[in-house]
Amino acid sequence: MLMPKKVKHRKWHKGRKRNLGISASRTELNFGSYGLKAMTHAWVTARQIEAARRTLTHYLKRGGKVWIRIFPDKPVTKKGSEVPMGSGKGAPDHFVVVVKPGVIMFEMEGVAIDKAQEAMRLASFKLPMKTKFISKQ
Repeated sequence: MLMPKKVKHRKWHKGRKRNLGISASRTELNFGSYGLKAMTHAWVTARQIEAARRTLTHYLKRGGKVWIRIFPDKPVTKKGSEVPMGSGKGAPDHFVVVVKPGVIMFEMEGVAIDKAQEAMRLASFKLPMKTKFISKQ
């Protein structure tokens, strides 16, 4: 799974999961001919990214090339089960990436458009937001 080697601060503020507008970066296809674009806001965990990546490579039978354009660098903490209220914040549990609408999460090259579209459709089921298939044509 994806996770940073080290982070500046072990525990981050949560932030707010409200509509912050559309993304200003990562909105164009830079590497491949086809992409999977986020249409809504979400926190995408490292496990969800890995599940989508495995779905893509499995459907393509390891043909073509896949790029992952997002990286989970935000630590999310969790307190243990049956721990009483208070006594500080929990330990880091997993990592997420904050995805805004318009971000291209995956790119693909070297396969036919129909195969790419079906692979991206299957991968989108693993992600917690609405997505859209895009191509350079």
